[in-house]
Amino acid sequence: MITRIREVRRAQGLTLLDVANRCSPPTTAQTIGRLETGTRTVSVGWLNRIAAALGVTGGDLVDLPTQPGLPVAAILGADGVHAPRLDRTITPPVATPGLVAVTVEAAVGEYRSGDVIWCERVAPDGFAALLNRDVLLPRPAGRFIFGRMIGRDGDRVQILPFGSGSRQQVINDPAWAAVAVRLIRTL
Repeated sequence: MITRIREVRRAQGLTLLDVANRCSPPTTAQTIGRLETGTRTVSVGWLNRIAAALGVTGGDLVDLPTQPGLPVAAILGADGVHAPRLDRTITPPVATPGLVAVTVEAAVGEYRSGDVIWCERVAPDGFAALLNRDVLLPRPAGRFIFGRMIGRDGDRVQILPFGSGSRQQVINDPAWAAVAVRLIRTL
């Protein structure tokens, strides 16, 4: 199987060690390097583990002839803009099961009008990992709240909505939460 692990890792500006440390459980940079180069066979388990560490899907790491990529024309860094040394492509975002979207009609907090926020649904047993993250929570009667999760006490989740003067809100026993994982912004 031909993988795009190296291309995706480099496009995100990550080192082998960065990816190894992000894996759950962590692994070594040498292992990631061997999987990238094909020295070690990539199993589906490894592919999904590395994909999670890179914040992409397993399918994004497999080189498919029908999967379009965007060529990287330039790299913007602290020292200015320069051309990549090697040809690079990045994988455009692909929606996966479990994602929901929030569209922004009016600027609020750090979000601008026209933004689209992709959120990944999380079951209540995963709420602890959402502290200090932007989340969408369902409320009764088909309503929602979107803001920063600032605390959790048993079945009670504390949210700080965006906007000046907003007050903390407490949601009792939400069925799920959706954490913001990707911002799509038109320039």
